[in-house]
Amino acid sequence: MARPPFNQTPNATPASATRPGMPATGAKKDNDRRTLVVGRGISVQGTIKDAERLVVEGMVESSMINATELQIADGGVFKGEVEVEDAELAGTIDGTLTVRGGLTIRSTGRLLGTAKCRRLKVEDGGQVSGQLEMITAPAAPAAAAPAPAAPVEKPPTP
Repeated sequence: MARPPFNQTPNATPASATRPGMPATGAKKDNDRRTLVVGRGISVQGTIKDAERLVVEGMVESSMINATELQIADGGVFKGEVEVEDAELAGTIDGTLTVRGGLTIRSTGRLLGTAKCRRLKVEDGGQVSGQLEMITAPAAPAAAAPAPAAPVEKPPTP
């Protein structure tokens, strides 16, 4: 009556080789990004490095963060300076925010301080208090753009 405890297959791949629900290709998906989640009731102060995606459900206070994506959940608070590609605020940010892509402020979101963004979406009820500047320059760095040429004068015709 002895039977093996698990259904074993002779050619099973190790669990580390593939992850369920993940494509076998090397494409980077949202859940493959280096993600830092600061949960509810947790407070973090200091420098955060190498996080591609920051999810704030608790409280984060930091001098400067560079990331690809910032999500502040309802009830989450971020104080400090952050520069990201895209941001979604359902909680509160108090400080300086630079978004090179799209900034979405949900109905429960509050933006206090200074913000720069290329695209802006504010849901009904979302709050913006402070200075908001739209980035209108092309995505290429401004320093690489050539200076405008001086006007060329034509010689007078006789």
